[in-house]
Amino acid sequence: MAFITPDVIAAAVALTALSIISLVALRGWRDWLQLKREELAAGHGPLAQGPGVSHAGSRIEIADIKERLRKLEAIAAGVDL
Repeated sequence: MAFITPDVIAAAVALTALSIISLVALRGWRDWLQLKREELAAGHGPLAQGPGVSHAGSRIEIADIKERLRKLEAIAAGVDL
């Protein structure tokens, strides 16, 4: 058997390992997508609240963006902070 060399065995093991890792990652991705679908269906997802409902995390992000904007405007105006 001249075809079964250590290089061929190493390539086969590497291909098998890559296949297993890919299948596990695909399964995890599908499960994560299913979880997000269930969250949205139950009304717990970030989009489930609707655009009119304020969220504490959103208010914090908006305040952070406003503060960054104030700093950028001060820099543009030449004011030292």
